[in-house]
Amino acid sequence: CIIEFEIFLFSVLCLSGLFNGGAFFFKYGFVLLFWTSKTASLFHHSTLLIEASLFHSQNFIKPGEQEAARCDTWAQLIERGCMEEDIISPKNDFSSSKNISLSNTALDKGEPIQLRPQEVNLKLRPGLPHTFTLDFQRVEGYPVDLYYLMDLSYSMEDDLRSIKTLGNELFNALQGITKKGRIGFGSFVDKTVLPFTNTNPEKLNKPCAETEMYCQPAFGYRHVLSMTEKKAEFESKVNKQRISGNLDSPEGTLDAIMQAAVCGERIGWRNSSTRLIVLTTDDGFHMAGDGKLAGILEPNDERCYMDNNLYSKSNEMDYPSVGQVANQLEKNNIQPIFAVTKNMEKELSKMIPKSEVGVLSADSHNVVELIKNAYNRLSSKVTVTHDALPDNVRVTYTPLCPEGGPSGDKGVCNNVGVGQMVSFNVTVTADECMQSEISFLIGPLGMKDKLKVSLSTLCKCECENPVTVDSQYCNGKGQVNCGMCSCKAGFVGQKCECSIGEKDESSLRAACRKDNGTECEGRGDCVCGICQCYTLPGGSTYYGTNCECENESCEKFQNKLCGGNGKCRCKNCECKPGYEGTACQCKKSDEQCRTPSGSVCSGRGTCKCNQCKCMEGYQRPYCLTCPACQTTCITKGKCIECLGFQTGPFSKNCSQACTSISEFKMVETLPPGKPCDVRDVESCRVFFAIKQLDGEDNYTAQILKTRECPKLPNIYAIIGGSIVGVTVIGILILLFIKVLFTLQDLKEYRKFMNEAQKTRWSEVSDICLHIKTITLWMAELHSSGLHYTTGGGGGGGGGARS
Repeated sequence: CIIEFEIFLFSVLCLSGLFNGGAFFFKYGFVLLFWTSKTASLFHHSTLLIEASLFHSQNFIKPGEQEAARCDTWAQLIERGCMEEDIISPKNDFSSSKNISLSNTALDKGEPIQLRPQEVNLKLRPGLPHTFTLDFQRVEGYPVDLYYLMDLSYSMEDDLRSIKTLGNELFNALQGITKKGRIGFGSFVDKTVLPFTNTNPEKLNKPCAETEMYCQPAFGYRHVLSMTEKKAEFESKVNKQRISGNLDSPEGTLDAIMQAAVCGERIGWRNSSTRLIVLTTDDGFHMAGDGKLAGILEPNDERCYMDNNLYSKSNEMDYPSVGQVANQLEKNNIQPIFAVTKNMEKELSKMIPKSEVGVLSADSHNVVELIKNAYNRLSSKVTVTHDALPDNVRVTYTPLCPEGGPSGDKGVCNNVGVGQMVSFNVTVTADECMQSEISFLIGPLGMKDKLKVSLSTLCKCECENPVTVDSQYCNGKGQVNCGMCSCKAGFVGQKCECSIGEKDESSLRAACRKDNGTECEGRGDCVCGICQCYTLPGGSTYYGTNCECENESCEKFQNKLCGGNGKCRCKNCECKPGYEGTACQCKKSDEQCRTPSGSVCSGRGTCKCNQCKCMEGYQRPYCLTCPACQTTCITKGKCIECLGFQTGPFSKNCSQACTSISEFKMVETLPPGKPCDVRDVESCRVFFAIKQLDGEDNYTAQILKTRECPKLPNIYAIIGGSIVGVTVIGILILLFIKVLFTLQDLKEYRKFMNEAQKTRWSEVSDICLHIKTITLWMAELHSSGLHYTTGGGGGGGGGARS
């Protein structure tokens, strides 16, 4: 067994069975003991567990006692007679496989050592932490690689002029830090697509103002100069740089940082050096997702894409996120220094560990001083942390330095000078067993120096096995292995006492399982298909076919089993006469359950512990009302109609269908209160009052003799009214038609009168005169022998007038 001194608590829940050799395994939250034949015991992880070997203490476990009794605190095992040499308690194991001394200076040959130890091996017991010391010392003259990354958008024109004149000062400042300093240069603007850059061919070729003579075409990120120690080369490359431009204010800063971090071979980062990126800009930056504005949907994959020193995937991949940039900077041990004029990069620095921010002047003339101050701040702060860990491993750091921070998942020491050694206590804890060895790295941020930790867990008892092959303790049928019998083939049992012969061992074990559950309910050993139940701490034993019963876990009252008024039988209390309740805590009485009428719980419940336990829906104390039940005015309406007036759906079997109403009366008036009413088959309203008697469905009712029926309609009035109505409607229709015709006649008459007024008529006398004249003229014609024909003809056939 195993012990852990976290707290002095002992809490053991054991499930034991047949033992056939095996080993201990345990994990966080519980300690698990496995044997080759079945799982034997289960323990709380904070318990100190020790195994008492049975080889020398064969009488240590008493008859009926669980095998888990061998696992206890050291003191308890000694008190119970276990000898110290038989107690097995594994301890954490720590060893250092590589521990080279720290270097004082950066030697010309070989890499300087700033961290020790370099490799350690840990074998931990789950839940038991182990602490070791980690030392760090920054060597004097450690190499520095500085990459100057500059924003070349149009607003940085004066800054570019300044940096062209500061090359000598930059190199002098770098030489003041270390004799092994190198410098590189890169520039950036933004993606050359809309809406970030004007894509007009002329504007792409010259994105600056028309008056600007020296302007280079638009670009995303360009690597200009790899790391070099030659000042003249740096000045030459920088002097050739020209300003460029874009449309919006934010720049492609994160694109440039990402490529500078992952393109290590192009940049020329050394393996053993302090790596710095100095970023100078006067504006904000685009973030992941902004590329969608230009239709760029492919996310940044954190890989190097350099073609002719240009970022070739600038217009194909989105900007990286701040998290991606921070991850690559930490992975490649690069420390950024943001020389900016706006606060956005200050916020960016908060999200990127081991970075510094300095305020840049309008024309960048203070950039050299800014870099020196930022480097001093970075180098004087030592932050130790680790890479990704499994979920079941925890690492904490405690700084051992004058200006150290608090303990936590990072260790921080401030104001650490060159050559000053600082130490950290590193505490590693494995919370559960691991199947295989894992490894992780610990080291200061921004430095290559790392400690490799190889971690495994101790989940087996390393006990010495006796030489005796056929041990008497195992009835000569096996040998003791870690205090347990490892039986020969064909024998099983705690002491190999069961011979299974040709039987299948699994079938014997199945006989000990109830409903295919745990063998013997985890409370006994399955011996030859029969459960041998364990003894309880109180002295009694489990019993039953599958050890399912015991008499010590019944409900307690006033800290007494079954209240002291009964006996515990298979987890249930059997109360003495005169007592009741789940814990026999009540005297039998129904005094508080009786209603004024003398019934118990109104016949709608049972009296338990002198309190009514009502049927569903009814309320205590006497189960009188049922707020959730449907009102009786609705449920008993049909029976009231049937009983009072012999009508309705129950009229043919009223006595059988309405037995719930044990008594009813026909009355002239109902008692005070709001009565119930229901409409019968004749649409009459029947009024009644109903009262519930003792019992679930027992009522008495009073029914009003007089029903409220609607009056019959007057047929003659309806017919007469209909005739009169039709007549009136007909007359009105005729009048309407007459009016229409009259209006039409008036219209025609007015039209006629208007036309008559437009015609001129002669006097009557003139008419008569003309008639007379015509008559005389006709007579004269006749007398003269001339003929007159009306209508002219052609040719010579018709008469003529001369």
